[in-house]
Amino acid sequence: MKVKALEKMTIPELEAALRHHNDLYFKAAQPEISDEEFDRLVERLKQLKPNSPVLEEVGSDLSEGGKKVLHSSPMLSLDKCYNVEDLRGWAEKVRGDLIASPKIDGLAIAIHYDASGRLSFAETRGDGLKGDDISRNVREIEDIPEKIPGREIEVRGEVYMRLSVFEKYKEAFANPRNLAAGAVKQKDPKKTGEYRLNFFAYDLIGLDLKQEIEKIRRLKKFGFTPIDSQVLPNQVERLQKIYEAFLARRDKLDYELDGVVYKANEISDQTRLGASAHHPRWAMAYKFQGDSGSSVLREVEWSVSRTGVITPIGLIDPVRLSGATVSRVSLHNYGLMKKMGVSLGAKVLVMRRGGVIPNLEAVVEKGKKEVEAPRKCPSCHFPTEIRDDFLYCTNPQGCRSTRLGELRHFVDVLEIEGFGDKLIEQLYDNGFVENLPDFFRLKKDDLLGLERVGDILAEKLIQQVQTHRKIPLTLFLRSLGISELAKHSAEILSKNFRSLKRIREVKEEELSAIHSIGPVIAREVLRGLREKSETIDKLLHFVTLDEKTTAREGKLSGKSFLFTGKMASMERGAAEKKVEALGGEIAGGVTQDLDYLVIGEEGYQNREKGNKWIKAENLVQKGAGIKIVSESEFLKMIDGNES
Repeated sequence: MKVKALEKMTIPELEAALRHHNDLYFKAAQPEISDEEFDRLVERLKQLKPNSPVLEEVGSDLSEGGKKVLHSSPMLSLDKCYNVEDLRGWAEKVRGDLIASPKIDGLAIAIHYDASGRLSFAETRGDGLKGDDISRNVREIEDIPEKIPGREIEVRGEVYMRLSVFEKYKEAFANPRNLAAGAVKQKDPKKTGEYRLNFFAYDLIGLDLKQEIEKIRRLKKFGFTPIDSQVLPNQVERLQKIYEAFLARRDKLDYELDGVVYKANEISDQTRLGASAHHPRWAMAYKFQGDSGSSVLREVEWSVSRTGVITPIGLIDPVRLSGATVSRVSLHNYGLMKKMGVSLGAKVLVMRRGGVIPNLEAVVEKGKKEVEAPRKCPSCHFPTEIRDDFLYCTNPQGCRSTRLGELRHFVDVLEIEGFGDKLIEQLYDNGFVENLPDFFRLKKDDLLGLERVGDILAEKLIQQVQTHRKIPLTLFLRSLGISELAKHSAEILSKNFRSLKRIREVKEEELSAIHSIGPVIAREVLRGLREKSETIDKLLHFVTLDEKTTAREGKLSGKSFLFTGKMASMERGAAEKKVEALGGEIAGGVTQDLDYLVIGEEGYQNREKGNKWIKAENLVQKGAGIKIVSESEFLKMIDGNES
């Protein structure tokens, strides 16, 4: 959207455009313009008609139908700026210190606790005055406590999906923010849990505190994960340095952030500055620039993954995003591409999110030529088929691209150095490595006949393979290339079942009952293990598995622990580290193989039985050997008073 065109728009045109683009972003998850262009529309309407009711609708994610909840106080959106001079103009109005935190690209929610400290209800931000009821769903988010020290309070924060979790969804969904927003509103709350969402807390209402940083400290004591915050003097040079520091760290973080939020640290300062109808005057979001832009889609290439999924890659006119020139973008999957109306020659909105490959976010103007799915696999030329939204090669076991992808994945996960893409292609094409076990059959003479492989390199490659004959169980599971068996789920299986034999024997019902696994992942993992059964057996002729989940030996060796409830003596993370330091393991959930369920002292004394406690008791009745102990009993164990 050009500034000149924006200046010519009338008030009704601006209001209509804002309503249209607000619905596309927050409800349909199909934006047509960038965040910066949207913010320009807002600013222009504020200039011409500051009391426009449309400004109060901006940011609304309110769903059609369903139960609505009125907020205790409005959940206003933040004012935004894109340059240091605008930030300076705002900061000059604040008298005291500021507090800085990352601006998480997630879904704002409010959680209410009653006078006894129990989670009572929760709602989304919605239109700022009322939100969608998500009371049952938030109980499925691991880092939202169901019980806090008894008091009536409200906690506000951001629900988000970690980028490492989004990795498995990226072919089906445009971005983690929209996926998290949909996941937290699922009609079946158990499905919310399957998406493994997280929560950053940033506000606390109901306590008489003097500073914003006190809220952050108190939230941490209550068992929340507060937003990363730091107090700094009100000096614009310092504010800019913090902004640049977050920008530099952005690609290394496991969550999306699109700027830095600055707030007046003193509550008295906040009260003095007050709020407009749209935003608090004591806070400002300094947003990152250049994350999105417009281009033209010229061609579509098709890439075959190691799982046989054929994904579209868009070739666009070069555009600068976040300091990098982008000419290739992900088109997600065949189904989503069709729903978005992707066509050749289309004007498109593209976005670069942190370290993730740039995505095509929306079609702004349609092109003249439709994009058709290839009827044959671009690699092996076998027929393709459409299942759900995905295009598949029907010959994955014989497809060159799929097999090469499996081989690359294996050496990448195990960190077997020296085996780059070109070398793996040569090994495959010459018949030396066609399956995973073939790496361990390699001989020096096999390598010497390959391009750019001399005597010294051949010896190093063989040595690299030989040093990987003992593999940790978690890495072995990940290396198999099973679609749902990534780092997180592999760690959970290793911690809960401890041996490959036990994992191969586990029933779907038992696996799906583990928190953050669920029936879909359980079904796919077990199906993948069955399909890879022959490969696993052959690999075990060459490798041995290190099935210890901790390298340390100690009084808790071989024992697994799970903590629940608010700990009085230490934070849960500190307790888990003590267990691991003494040779114990931290389980991913309550299963029949769990040794100890440790209940926070207050909850144990008051017999406040949560889901984990009840589930453990049910398993004990069925013969499981789980010991349910209090926090004080646990402390005796680690102090040496109990063996």
